[in-house]
Amino acid sequence: MLQFESNIVGKQIGFGYLRDHIERHGFTIGGNWDYDKGSFDTVLWREAGETIYLRVPFIVTEGELDFYDAQIRFQTPFVIKHVTNVGLDYDEGSLLDATGASQFQAPLDKDAQIHNKSKWIHAGEKVVEEKVLPFFH
Repeated sequence: MLQFESNIVGKQIGFGYLRDHIERHGFTIGGNWDYDKGSFDTVLWREAGETIYLRVPFIVTEGELDFYDAQIRFQTPFVIKHVTNVGLDYDEGSLLDATGASQFQAPLDKDAQIHNKSKWIHAGEKVVEEKVLPFFH
């Protein structure tokens, strides 16, 4: 995990408003959300089972997450790398994976080492600056 400084830290905005605008830029609500915190995630790079994500975490300051009018405040963004198994799993869940009944496989490594760190930090900074910050007044 590579945290980086950003002007987004501490900024507050309406959840639904921002979600509606940044989904067009490839962001999704991170799968680890709860009613009082979450993140917006986007893929920076993907190849052969390795994916580098930009994660922009936030806390809910008013309301509950997943309600349009909830207010959120951003924390320090970071870049993270997941490594997944691109072949079939041969365990009790493999039949579900092979038939498509299981949509996702667990990452082999949720926080894999990232090479060329400055490149990915710069990529994350650029995406936050160009795709998220413009929606703040």
